[in-house]
Amino acid sequence: MKMIRAVVRREKENDIALALERSGFPALTKMDVLGRGRQRGIKIGSAKYEEVSKLMLMLVVEDRDVERAIDIIKVSARTGNFGDGKIFVTPVEGVLTIRTGEAVL
Repeated sequence: MKMIRAVVRREKENDIALALERSGFPALTKMDVLGRGRQRGIKIGSAKYEEVSKLMLMLVVEDRDVERAIDIIKVSARTGNFGDGKIFVTPVEGVLTIRTGEAVL
């Protein structure tokens, strides 16, 4: 299994979540995050914002579904402008259900 973390524009949240759900990925965790990329923030008029508000989406998928989930996120999140986001993929060594104590892997 793999964990996919996608840091995306806030305004793309619904597009991404709906596309994932329609494609069979119903489980999703969302977190508000702040950060900056290569541009080191954003400048609007005379105001400079060092960190930009983003959304981090996290989901765990089977190895065979990783590329499909990534493609869905890439298509749904893309505006073609700076700041569209990043996708990180990491291995999942174990999953435990808190209520039952059941190991999922």
